[in-house]
Amino acid sequence: MVMSRDQSAGRNYSVRIDNSTFERVEEFKYLGTTLTNQNSIPEQIKSRLRSDNACYHSVQKLLSSTLLSKNLKTKIYSTIILLVVLCGCETWSLTLREERKLRCLRTWC
Repeated sequence: MVMSRDQSAGRNYSVRIDNSTFERVEEFKYLGTTLTNQNSIPEQIKSRLRSDNACYHSVQKLLSSTLLSKNLKTKIYSTIILLVVLCGCETWSLTLREERKLRCLRTWC
């Protein structure tokens, strides 16, 4: 459970449902998305870029192969690596700086 109200009060909140207790946390990862009590889009983008970097390194040999055309490498990048970063991005509200960072990814090739 992420809560954003009454943080300055210093109280610990928890919710009890049947025999389960859910504690208040500052952030947690759900379906690959880091949710925070501040709804921090920059942190979400940083996390996605780290995942993008790991994904890129996992297929780096494939992308540097001379046997594949540039067109095929671009398709691989767009369908594998770029989707890691942009999954769920339609709900993000971006600043101009964040938008520039993400736009840079689309001009890889």
